[in-house]
Amino acid sequence: MSRVKWRFEMKEKLKKLGEYEWLLPKGSRERMNVDAKVIGNKRVVDAIEDAAIQQLTNVACLPGVIRPVIGLPDMHWGYGLPMGAVSAFDSQDGIISSGLCGFDINCGVNSIRTNLTYDQIKPKLNELVSTLFKNIPCGVGAKGRLKLTNDQLDQVLEKGIDWAIENGYGVSKDRENMEERGHMEGGDSSKVSDLAKKRGLQQLGTLGAGNHFLEIQRVSDIYDQEFANKWGIQNPDQILIMLHCGSRGLGHQVASDYLKIQEQAVKKYNIWLPDRQLACAPSKSQEGKDYFSAMVCAVNYSFTNRIVMTHWIRETFKKIFGKDWESMDLNTIYGLCHNVVKLENHVVEGEKRKLFVHRKGSTRSFPDDPVLIAGTMGTSSYILRGTDKSMEKTFGSTVHGAGRAMSRHAAIRKFWGGKVKEELANKGIVTQSTHPKVLAEEAPGAYKNVDDVIESVHGMGISLKVARTVPVGVLKG
Repeated sequence: MSRVKWRFEMKEKLKKLGEYEWLLPKGSRERMNVDAKVIGNKRVVDAIEDAAIQQLTNVACLPGVIRPVIGLPDMHWGYGLPMGAVSAFDSQDGIISSGLCGFDINCGVNSIRTNLTYDQIKPKLNELVSTLFKNIPCGVGAKGRLKLTNDQLDQVLEKGIDWAIENGYGVSKDRENMEERGHMEGGDSSKVSDLAKKRGLQQLGTLGAGNHFLEIQRVSDIYDQEFANKWGIQNPDQILIMLHCGSRGLGHQVASDYLKIQEQAVKKYNIWLPDRQLACAPSKSQEGKDYFSAMVCAVNYSFTNRIVMTHWIRETFKKIFGKDWESMDLNTIYGLCHNVVKLENHVVEGEKRKLFVHRKGSTRSFPDDPVLIAGTMGTSSYILRGTDKSMEKTFGSTVHGAGRAMSRHAAIRKFWGGKVKEELANKGIVTQSTHPKVLAEEAPGAYKNVDDVIESVHGMGISLKVARTVPVGVLKG
């Protein structure tokens, strides 16, 4: 049987449980220990690559995996595990994996509100985007304005945004409105390699490239006024800011370093893998513990990276509009993680258990917490709220964005950056990037329909819509 046919047959074995829920039973292939599930409407599921379904079944073969392995509506083929997937493992008998977390550790999103309206910023929109682009370093290899010592970097890795607040970047209210309060416990900077630290020393406070962005957004729709009000979102046409970036070269190096370590751990502990990209280590092993400590450091670096840029965003708004940022209410709505491993309590078959939950291209959706879903620079993004049902169905998880429909290379072949910029300008969206190619690889047409993705998580009840935003200004690295 050919590999292509086998993959196709895997997708054919999906059983529809409801309008937004599909099951792939563990008997669908040999050595699956648990079921896999896919969340999404029919249009979403029809568009998922067969290879991504295969990757879900591969993860379902790993030791200590807890039912089910989940593919979310933004799911697409990735390294070992699809982007847009969740897998949970017993904290005692399971594994922990660099590949199942992802390379850009805590590639997350911060949402910042203002009390400004679109009409108020429109006359200065070009100046605002241009000044932000000058004040926030963007692009591959961009170096930040901060010059950290080695000791300061170690403090960032272990203390997260507590270090930033102590040093005048961010305020205590930011801490109150972030996952883990911007400081994930358990980081040990000695577990981060010298090369990773070298890469991180000069990149704190930088946006980076790829799908990272800074967007000025206009609220277009409010679906849940109660929760919108709770988070300071009062009216349509209100201006919000969305900041999406991660742990830069430091996080990528941590992932790469421990992928090599875990490849050796697989041999040492005699772990059978259906795909070598699923390299892992027993969660109780020294290799597993060391990876978790280093990953936490990268998570804290990323939290700090975003809050430093938030500080510079506030300074820029003050310069352009001549008001203190407090009077413009530039406060953090919420900040959250993608690409992370968390040790969490979840109820499994009526019993509360500690699990290592791997969210790759996925984000937390805990009851009534804000959920920030980035769309594309030409369509829309959403703010939702987590639910009890997400705890029951997806280990408290949901999508992280629209999800790619084509690779970056394919997008560059299909789209021309200058044309993308022109089309966005025709929609009233001001863009600035380090190179036109960046706009091509992140063209709206390279992504899935974000409305289908949101309809799926809302319809499934794992995240409920609160507000929709549309971009009016975009910065890309």
